[in-house]
Amino acid sequence: MMPYIWEREDWPRFKWDSSLLDRKVYEYAKQSNRLLGEIKYLSDDIKTESLIDLMVSEAVKTSQIEGEKFERDDVRSSIRNQLGLNQTPELVKDPSAHGIASLMVSVRNHFKEPLTTDNLFEWQSTIINVRPRLNTLEVGRWRSAPSPMQIVSGAIGKEIIHYEAPPSDQIAKEMDRYIIWFNNSNHLNAAIRAGVAHLYFECIHPFADGNGRIGRAISEIALSQELGHPVLLSLSSTIQGKRNEYYDALNKASHGDLDITEWLIWFTELVLESQLQSKDQIKFVLTKARFWDKFNPLLNERQNKVLNRMIRDGLNGFIGGISAQKYSKISGCSKATATRDLTALFNMGAILMLEGRGRSTGYDLNLEAIL
Repeated sequence: MMPYIWEREDWPRFKWDSSLLDRKVYEYAKQSNRLLGEIKYLSDDIKTESLIDLMVSEAVKTSQIEGEKFERDDVRSSIRNQLGLNQTPELVKDPSAHGIASLMVSVRNHFKEPLTTDNLFEWQSTIINVRPRLNTLEVGRWRSAPSPMQIVSGAIGKEIIHYEAPPSDQIAKEMDRYIIWFNNSNHLNAAIRAGVAHLYFECIHPFADGNGRIGRAISEIALSQELGHPVLLSLSSTIQGKRNEYYDALNKASHGDLDITEWLIWFTELVLESQLQSKDQIKFVLTKARFWDKFNPLLNERQNKVLNRMIRDGLNGFIGGISAQKYSKISGCSKATATRDLTALFNMGAILMLEGRGRSTGYDLNLEAIL
């Protein structure tokens, strides 16, 4: 059986063919600079809202990758509360959302600082401690269980071991070396550095739980440090759409030799795709602001509440559109009132009718109305 990457004598002296990465690295840098130019003249409010939208997307998607589900509204409220943007703190219905929101805020507030053991312990404690059902896990420290840390799939008795991490008694030494490497690797191109940092961290798998979320956060720190400001993208949003491909790429790299060119090609393409997606996200934030400027003065309280709920779902929109039944449920009004309100919104051009809904009329936001 092929040895795991950490079992090789030259671990962790990673190597790669830069000539095969140069084009993708250059394209990422070009798109980053172009994005900076595009947002330079936006208002501070729009810039802040764009960053929060990307933070919410990252928090929700990095959790989904690990099988955790949070409502966007809870994550957004927690982030805004922690950033001091709400004069009166907004209610967060699911306290567990506070943990992943705290990780996002901490990473973006402290990305310029050197990585430390205390940082990592605090982040892992933040995202794990709020889950009562996981209170038997080791929190805020490296894993120490004598049993192997394995990534396994399959039914009991027919398990397939995809990966086995270094033994627990090696973790402190491995992570000391990792932290030194990370804090002294700023000379590397950010996309490459982020890719190496992520693979390196996941191969060590230092925690009993939370490795994926923290590993992806470290990648965003690497990208932010080169830019000198929080990176305007969400890696996890892109990874979530390529989840199987992501795990396959990690699995293949963790079994290979120390030449990780193939992994870095995949990862730099991922970073570039994330950067392009963030441009669409920021465009949506600007469109959303213009939408409210045009229609908000014309709305009653119910219409304002429902449109606000629809638009908060972000770039992918309110799934299935809005019907009179959904409108009634969100606003608390009768179905007849919902129908009248929707008709008024349609007539003013704020929403458009969806096709193919059969007997149930559905509507979606008409964001093109302000273009």
